[in-house]
Amino acid sequence: MSSNLATKLREGTKKSHSMAENVGFVRCFLKGVVEKNSYRKLVANLYFVYAAMEEEMEKQRQHPIVSKIYFAQLNRKPSLEQDLHYYYGANWQEQVAPSIAAQKYIARIREVSATAPELLVAHSYTRYLGDLSGGQILKGIAQRAMNLTEGEGTAFYEFADITDEKAFKTNYRQAMDDLPIDEATADRIVDEANDAFGMNMKMFMELEGNLIKAIGQMVFNSLTRKRNQGSTELATAE
Repeated sequence: MSSNLATKLREGTKKSHSMAENVGFVRCFLKGVVEKNSYRKLVANLYFVYAAMEEEMEKQRQHPIVSKIYFAQLNRKPSLEQDLHYYYGANWQEQVAPSIAAQKYIARIREVSATAPELLVAHSYTRYLGDLSGGQILKGIAQRAMNLTEGEGTAFYEFADITDEKAFKTNYRQAMDDLPIDEATADRIVDEANDAFGMNMKMFMELEGNLIKAIGQMVFNSLTRKRNQGSTELATAE
């Protein structure tokens, strides 16, 4: 009997999904306003979150529920390592650390794995389905906004081991619907997915201060250039 978990997750997280997309940092990103320093800090946070999630998923790969949605080809840790090497250089590991929000997110993933592994389904769904669904669009935005060349700084959005992303998502959702869970467990997974969206939002919110400062500096520099150009033109006219 199908649990209809994929539908329950889609419907049950609509509000959280919308709220996450309306966080200032995300709205700016979607509009093509991306500041490289803020972005690389996000990449660092995602690295630590995915490293924790993928480690725990690996530990639970024989679990009767987690095993059904465990797909190693989804793993993002190696691609995030490539991006960190690009943004920080060869010694990137010495320069990055998880933010406060990322630390809390990681702690929750570890707690879930230790006490209720079935809830890892919620974390997998929240991150991986979003990556597969909007990855190419976000990759294009990042490339244009930061003047990146193809293959530099956007490995996170590439799923080299998945040749047909649409078909994969269909199979993934079917795997969720086929999970051997009852209604109560499905509801707990939906609740956890909403919490996961909230933890992602807090990571984005942490970056807003840096982004606002960067935008303010860009505006200031632009106004300063215009003022200086105006002064030069006036002096020349005189």
